[in-house]
Amino acid sequence: MRSCSTARRACDQARFDKKVPIGVSARHVHVTQSDLEILYGDRHRLTVLAPLYQPGAFAAKETVTIVGHRMRAIEGVRILGGVRSYSQVEVAPTDAIRLGLHPPIRDSGDLKGAEPITLVGPHGSVRLDEGAIIATRHAHMTPEEAEGFGVSESDRLKVRIVGERSLVFENIRPKIHPDYVLQMHLDTDDANAAGLRGGEAVELLEDL
Repeated sequence: MRSCSTARRACDQARFDKKVPIGVSARHVHVTQSDLEILYGDRHRLTVLAPLYQPGAFAAKETVTIVGHRMRAIEGVRILGGVRSYSQVEVAPTDAIRLGLHPPIRDSGDLKGAEPITLVGPHGSVRLDEGAIIATRHAHMTPEEAEGFGVSESDRLKVRIVGERSLVFENIRPKIHPDYVLQMHLDTDDANAAGLRGGEAVELLEDL
């Protein structure tokens, strides 16, 4: 996922038209403090590697190995901070195939029926019986931006990607909060399909 120091120009442009900046979200992990201590040792605290676009969010220096079906694993999966009230793994569909999993498409934290997955750190491992999801496409925005776009959290948005690999993405959930910074999150599979690298401003379509 791009850091807060990038895509700022796209965000500024978006405030003058119906465009939304793109953030590309690679596979990552969220953890509780208790699970972090199992993985990295007692009283361990996440170390900030780089701030992310949304306030308070950061890429941590800490990484884990995620282990799926029949010991299929992906190493070096980054933890994103701060710590959460739940632990989960967000993967792209191609990651899921590599792990032998069939995760549901869900909002972050909606883990009922999520796929089991194991996290392995330098000090221990944590099995999540319901832990792996493919994240719902979503767009962060303030209430003022949502009003300007004419959308609410019950809507599902569409955006048009223009270019050599032009696409229309649908079923994008608005996430509205006064502290959010305008940005739409796509996983790496969606971004690669459209030739996006992050930071581009894409067009929000009118026919919601």
